[in-house]
Amino acid sequence: MRNWTSFIQAVDRFTLFFGRLLAWCALAMALLTAAVVILRYGFATGAIAMQEAVTYLHGSLFMLGVAYALKTGAHVRVDIFYREFSARNRAWVDALGGIVFLLPLCAVIVFVSWGYVADAWAIREGSPEPGGIPYLYLLKTLLPLMAINLAIAGVADISRNARLLARGEHS
Repeated sequence: MRNWTSFIQAVDRFTLFFGRLLAWCALAMALLTAAVVILRYGFATGAIAMQEAVTYLHGSLFMLGVAYALKTGAHVRVDIFYREFSARNRAWVDALGGIVFLLPLCAVIVFVSWGYVADAWAIREGSPEPGGIPYLYLLKTLLPLMAINLAIAGVADISRNARLLARGEHS
């Protein structure tokens, strides 16, 4: 049981650290977007790779940040009833939601995206634009990575809720 607690804590530490690290992508996106605008309207020149870098950062921020959103409760939820629930009832909803919806969805995403990503890696797919980033296959790799990362965070969340339920806490 102590090993499982250590696993949950390690996942939580990694998720929080990585989520905070990813937040810097938003600043990088803003700076790059400003640079693209200045180059376009101030100097009448374009920068395809910079524009694509904004897309790569945006994809990274959202695809790899979903586990952080789950951990911090920042994900979309219908709060009409949930916010009034006791901690125990919220634990039931979160645990069952993770088992019934989250983990199967993660499995489907990995299954469906695997061939798509493998094909991109096989040809080392790059940007279709001249001067674009030649690593589109890395961006596509975020699809299964997101699902795997989210599934691991989901298992930690389900486990945390199961422990709360097993202790029989009523809040």
